[in-house]
Amino acid sequence: MATIEPKSESAADEPTTGRTVLPGAPPFTADDLLKFPDDGNRYELCNGSLLVSPAPTKLHQLVLYQLQRILDEAAPPELVLLSAVNLRVSDQDLYIPDFVVATEESLHTDELMFSPDELLLAVEVGSPSTSMRDEGLKTLAYAKAGIPGYWRIELAEEPTLYAYELTGDKYDPPAAYKAGSVAHLTTPFPVGFDPAELIRGRR
Repeated sequence: MATIEPKSESAADEPTTGRTVLPGAPPFTADDLLKFPDDGNRYELCNGSLLVSPAPTKLHQLVLYQLQRILDEAAPPELVLLSAVNLRVSDQDLYIPDFVVATEESLHTDELMFSPDELLLAVEVGSPSTSMRDEGLKTLAYAKAGIPGYWRIELAEEPTLYAYELTGDKYDPPAAYKAGSVAHLTTPFPVGFDPAELIRGRR
C-alpha cells in the first residue's frame, strides 16, 4: 500500500512516486475527505484523524454478498440494505461501515452522507488490519452515535458473528455466534442464519 501523506505547501515541488499525497492537513473534516483521490483506500475520520483501510479482499466481498442475500429475504419493505456508505457523525467524525440497514426515507435526504438516526444496523467485517479498530473504536463510536445495532464479523474465527444491542449510550456485551450454530437475531428485524453461510460460495 502506498505511503499516505498530507499535502504540504511545497508538495507540488516534490516527487509523488510510491505515495498518495492528500489535500489539506490534519485535523481533517468530512468535507476534506470528499476531495481525496480515488486510490483504492478507504478513508474514515475519528476526531479529525485519518483511519485508512486497504481495498476489501475477495472473501470480504463474498461475506458482504452473502449477508445481503440473507438479510434481503427477511427485511421488511420499508428498510434498505446498503454497503460502504458514508456515515457522518460530526464534522470531524466520518465512518464507512461495511454494511448497513437504513430507513427507506434516508434515500431521499443527503445524496452523499447518512446520519446516525437513519441507520438501524451497522456491520463491520474484520480483517487483520481492522479487527482491533472494529472491536474497540467503532464499537464505542457507533454506540455514542445511537445506532441501535452493531454486528462485527470476524473471519479469522471461522467466522464468528458478534451482535451488539444498544442500551442508553452503550452497547451491551455482544452475543457471539460461531460457525455451525444458528444466530437468532431480532435487531433490526427477526432473522436467523448460521455464520458459516457467509463464507460459502454462490450455489
